[in-house]
Amino acid sequence: MAHEQHQQLISTLHDCMAACNHCFDACLKEEDVKMMAECIRLDRECADICNYLEQAIARNSPFVKELAHVCAAICEACGKECEKHDHDHCQQCSQACFKCAEACRNVA
Repeated sequence: MAHEQHQQLISTLHDCMAACNHCFDACLKEEDVKMMAECIRLDRECADICNYLEQAIARNSPFVKELAHVCAAICEACGKECEKHDHDHCQQCSQACFKCAEACRNVA
């Protein structure tokens, strides 16, 4: 799988990673941080796997399909958690995660 074939996925992964990092940071500033604990944890997991898959695609890893499958599952979990919270950053992150999960499933 060549890097050029997956430009749209790379862009979607990058957008999801940025949304998760923003949500992670914003969640840490919420009044009830304890309530946001699972959201924060999944934001980290999602940002990390999106970043890793982006790198794997760029270096033409033979495991892109497998990583995309895992990435889709983590993005879906993060999206479901974020959509539980009314904060704008969580809602925006949820949308980015669901979009990324779909893009990853198309590759997996």
